[in-house]
Amino acid sequence: MTVTIWHNPRCSKSRQTLELLRKKGVTPVVREYLKEPPSKAEVETLIDLVGGDPAELIRDGEAEFKALKKNARELGRSDIARAIAAHPILLQRPIVVAGKRAAIGRPPEAVLPLLK
Repeated sequence: MTVTIWHNPRCSKSRQTLELLRKKGVTPVVREYLKEPPSKAEVETLIDLVGGDPAELIRDGEAEFKALKKNARELGRSDIARAIAAHPILLQRPIVVAGKRAAIGRPPEAVLPLLK
């Protein structure tokens, strides 16, 4: 099974999650999403894989989000995917994808069930 981490090396939680995966013997594909931004379709796939409320995938404290003058809970799935695709800094990090499941690594241990 391929494991991918949507990673920002400047983020401590992202670095901790990557280190945790490696300690568990997993060598993930590292996707630095700020260097290789996701498409709207890729973000929609992440939303589906993580499940739950799509607003959990958007970082609403970022200046790029505040410029939208919206509340994350007011945005629909497509709006969230479009905003993240346009401004990748808005993607919650890290996200680990394993097979047909994904989890946000906050805390890093939240990704461990994906490895079973």
